[in-house]
Amino acid sequence: MEKITSISPEWQNWLLENLGRGCTPQSLIDVMVEKNFDPMFASAIVFHFSSSNNQARPAVAAKAGAQSIKEKAASGGYQYETPRLLPGNVIHTNDRAIHVVQRVAKPVVAFFDNVLSHEECDELIRLSEARLKRSTIVDPTTGKDAVIDDRTSFGTFFTVNETEFIAKLDRRIAELMNWPVENGEGLQILNYKVGGEYKPHFDYFPETDPGSQVHLRNGGQRVSTLVMYLNDVEEGGATTFPELGMQVGPKKGAAVYFEYTNSSGQVDPLTLHGGAPVEKGEKWIATKWMRQRKFS
Repeated sequence: MEKITSISPEWQNWLLENLGRGCTPQSLIDVMVEKNFDPMFASAIVFHFSSSNNQARPAVAAKAGAQSIKEKAASGGYQYETPRLLPGNVIHTNDRAIHVVQRVAKPVVAFFDNVLSHEECDELIRLSEARLKRSTIVDPTTGKDAVIDDRTSFGTFFTVNETEFIAKLDRRIAELMNWPVENGEGLQILNYKVGGEYKPHFDYFPETDPGSQVHLRNGGQRVSTLVMYLNDVEEGGATTFPELGMQVGPKKGAAVYFEYTNSSGQVDPLTLHGGAPVEKGEKWIATKWMRQRKFS
């Protein structure tokens, strides 16, 4: 049976009522997983509701329960600030003029063309092929890497400035994302075969998950993501944003950017996103995550 990756008003009411009663987030996640919810989705949704209603009285929370994530975000959770992403139709880095094809203001999302040359895409794939391993997620309880059925890809990492070639890309990406190189995690390369997908999830670490604390101690919260497409996919493989009804890519050399943590440490639930299944061919992507502080 396919795992559930959406939430009805009835489930929203249930969550808010039980959070108002003092139930722990982990106990609610366990119930949802038992009822066939996708574990990552359940964790993300419980985190969203617990963080946005942790000071609300039960009666107020129950009344708010019928709201969608989008309505709740718009009515007062996440506070939008001036985006880190620079304005304009073209963003100039030290070695490349990158074209902004599309922007969304709330949440902050942008689609770029020509972030990487086709030759750079091919080189990243070539360097990665012999290093691929099954992709993992952060276990919400322990903070350790875990393999799950909802992330069906193989990947590898390059440490920041690992080679001259990687250092050139790290600098360009940092300038595009308008955030220091040293705050970035190592470049991650992922390969999805036919049927490969990554179901809707958040890139930030839910503070209510015990396992997140391990990662938050090194560099703080993630603040933004850049997903770069290293090849053209014959069918499928788009990056989807369920709360926006939006999908982008994949296009070789292009990239999608989104940011989700403000200066107060709030996180934006509208950046729920996923990788649609590859229907024909394969998909290669490179991902850069930025942290609040220096990452090591």
